[in-house]
Amino acid sequence: MFQVLQTRLVTYSPSYTLVPTYECFNRCTYCNFRAEPGANRWLSLEQAESRLRSLPSGSVIEALILSGEVHPQSHRRAAWFQRIYDLCELALRLGFLPHTNAGPLSYEELAQLKQVNASMGLMLEQVTPALMQTVHRHAPSKQPEVRLQQLAWAGELRIPFTTGLLLGIGETADDWAETLIAIAQLHRRYGHIQEVILQPHSPGSSQVEIGLPFAPERLTNVVAIARQILPADIAIQIPPNLVSAQTLLDCLAAGATDLGGISPIDEVNPDYAHPKSQELAAQIRPAGWQLVPRLPVYPQYDDWLCPDVREQVLGVRGQVSGIRSQP
Repeated sequence: MFQVLQTRLVTYSPSYTLVPTYECFNRCTYCNFRAEPGANRWLSLEQAESRLRSLPSGSVIEALILSGEVHPQSHRRAAWFQRIYDLCELALRLGFLPHTNAGPLSYEELAQLKQVNASMGLMLEQVTPALMQTVHRHAPSKQPEVRLQQLAWAGELRIPFTTGLLLGIGETADDWAETLIAIAQLHRRYGHIQEVILQPHSPGSSQVEIGLPFAPERLTNVVAIARQILPADIAIQIPPNLVSAQTLLDCLAAGATDLGGISPIDEVNPDYAHPKSQELAAQIRPAGWQLVPRLPVYPQYDDWLCPDVREQVLGVRGQVSGIRSQP
């Protein structure tokens, strides 16, 4: 007699990434994204509009606004922030739902961007200060207290938020637990964390110090630890382009439920192409998983959104089938 597998849902966000600038005042040793300040021309609104209009109709929901960081004291900070805000407005006008990840922002900047975003994000990476002496020694905005403050402000402002851990950059297993506990505590206070990304370090061709890739079996272990520590309403996200097919299945079995944004290029890890959603669906289907699209904001946060953004979210949500009601 054949055993019938129960279908379980795995979500992903059909997305397209807009990079206002690659320039960044941080110099993380593992980064494959940054350019020197002043060495990279910013993305114009005209270029962004051309790219978004060229996308096949209905193929993308999320416009990920992913930027390098301009120093908070730089005379270019205001212009940089305005470009990000304008890109979000443009994306909304063209029917996309913006999700901004632009490094730590001030409370006022966060409050302004809430007006034009469906959700926002910032990787916590690791809360151990020890990394400020190694991989983050030239990265002032990677100070754990700066990033924890960002997560707290997002909670105060009721911004649906994504954060995550970067794994394999010199941290310990105890550091994983400490970072996950910090996220769980903030979520219990504010209830705003939609997803936690568990991102394995995957060496790229342009980073300063290559280092070793994060071992697949350790990733499955981190997923299991995260599922024990994090509240049940936080989804655990695994980047499918950074793991093997078997590791992905192992992570799903251990408690991961989301594959994040699937876009033509992974700007953070450009050496690792994203698989197509159809390929992923076929890959996980034999194990009883069904891949379904989602919006960059989960349904339980719709009432948190500003009126114009909420109206657009509800309209898009009504057009997309397979969206789950909770993470």
